[in-house]
Amino acid sequence: MNILRALRDKPWLHPSAAATAAQYPGPDTTAAMRILLRFILAIVGVLFFLFIITFLARSQYPDFEALAGQPWQPFTDPSRLWFNTALLACASLAIQWGLGGTRAGRLNVTVAGISAAVFFTVLFLVAQFDLWLRLQSMGFYMASNPANSYFYLLTAVHGLHLIGGLVVLSNVVFRVWYDNSPESLSAPLQLCTTYWHFLLGIWLVLFALLTSRPETINALAAMCGF
Repeated sequence: MNILRALRDKPWLHPSAAATAAQYPGPDTTAAMRILLRFILAIVGVLFFLFIITFLARSQYPDFEALAGQPWQPFTDPSRLWFNTALLACASLAIQWGLGGTRAGRLNVTVAGISAAVFFTVLFLVAQFDLWLRLQSMGFYMASNPANSYFYLLTAVHGLHLIGGLVVLSNVVFRVWYDNSPESLSAPLQLCTTYWHFLLGIWLVLFALLTSRPETINALAAMCGF
């Protein structure tokens, strides 16, 4: 009978076990998510770095024609790209504003900031797609020039990372509905804010690269040994 009693025993329900669990809490979820985000940012950074290196290497072939420098090339006047950049910058500022609302305990500011960030991010993606259509109407197709191919590739990969960020941010939006405490949103929204700022920085690098004249591209390629 003592054996059966021992088998039926549930030591995790004993006060001593509860005290031990309280003394040795589980891992910090926020810290784990922060480490995961850093790992993701490192991978994304390396990915775009490799794309840029291959772009510079490919630019040294005679069939490569930069998208800026001559009047007929689309990014000699980069006003459309400046407009798109402003949209993404507004999204980054909006999500930072929402994060400030969580730290101040103002749920209405948090909701407004997240909503504005989603709005400007979606508007940026739509503007990027509209730019694709405009370039194709001008005859700048993907297969007609390696520089065109890199433009479509880089903007597509960047856009996909923004879409992934929107999926993660939607989880924060759902938490607003069932959790009225803005303080509990601070940690996940901080991670999303860091991600948005990072993608804004990536886009600024891509913007500078895609609007560079052939002389600048050749100088960068020479610095990399190409």
